[in-house]
Amino acid sequence: MNQRITLITLGVADLALARAFYARLGWREHGMSNDDVAFYQIHGSVFGLYGRAALAEDQGRPNAQLGAGAMSLAQNFSTEAEVDAAYMAALDAGATALKTPEKAFWGGYSGYWADPDGHVWEVAMNPFWPLGPEGKLELPDAP
Repeated sequence: MNQRITLITLGVADLALARAFYARLGWREHGMSNDDVAFYQIHGSVFGLYGRAALAEDQGRPNAQLGAGAMSLAQNFSTEAEVDAAYMAALDAGATALKTPEKAFWGGYSGYWADPDGHVWEVAMNPFWPLGPEGKLELPDAP
């Protein structure tokens, strides 16, 4: 099986609220979005927002109670200042502060925030994982 993720979809309680939050972050919806789902093009993949009940139905689990927070999404940056700016932009857009960016035990710098549905995002600078010119992350060769 190919090691790739082509679409990440978050189940949300209120699609309009979630759309507004990500718009405040500066994210632009793709024209394929409609009343039931929002799509965002992200570095060769797609990020989606979909109502929780509709997502559970689509998964074949119509009575499932979908939650949030058991995983995190991450954005890596090249500098600590970029991490701080991204963290503050998220808070200004209405995110909940979870952990203010700080020096991390593993040698980098990171913090966490949650979107209105409790989906956890990490913002980080990892000196061992430099970003390419387009902001893409490629793991370095093992030592």
